[in-house]
Amino acid sequence: MLPDWASFISPLLTACGAIVLIWAALHDIAARTAPDWASVLLLAFGLILRAIDETLVIGAASAFAVFAVAAFFWRRGWLGGGDVKLMGATAMMLPPHMILSFITVMSIFGSGLAIFYLIAGRIARSGERVKKVTPRNIPRRPGGLLARVARVELWRMRRGGPLPYACAIAGGFVIIIL
Repeated sequence: MLPDWASFISPLLTACGAIVLIWAALHDIAARTAPDWASVLLLAFGLILRAIDETLVIGAASAFAVFAVAAFFWRRGWLGGGDVKLMGATAMMLPPHMILSFITVMSIFGSGLAIFYLIAGRIARSGERVKKVTPRNIPRRPGGLLARVARVELWRMRRGGPLPYACAIAGGFVIIIL
């Protein structure tokens, strides 16, 4: 049985972890990097959560296993280093019995993300036209942040750039905790 203070802190830390993951996903969309501070913060939250529910050893071992497999994928060039750290830290946030479900849902989100980028990239490439660049037809820089991010994403899709996999990690975590 958890003490009274733990029944308040556990959901609070889980919600804070979800916010950090969503922030990391947005950062990954904009800059294609997952910030290290997000992984460190998630790991700290996870250590506290696992200490509260007394699954620290098995939770740490499970999170390390997720990290090790993801690191293997990084060595093969299939994942980014920031995504590996974020995945391991996110696994620490979850109770050990939920990690397999998290990996499954995250993989489904990642597959959907990859399919979206493949289709959108094909559509974006088919719409390209070769124009002679003159001072009159130079495209203007979009005004707002969302417009700039959309323009960069379109550029990345046309060139088959990397996926913002932190979105899949955040999506898997949010679905699992709900």
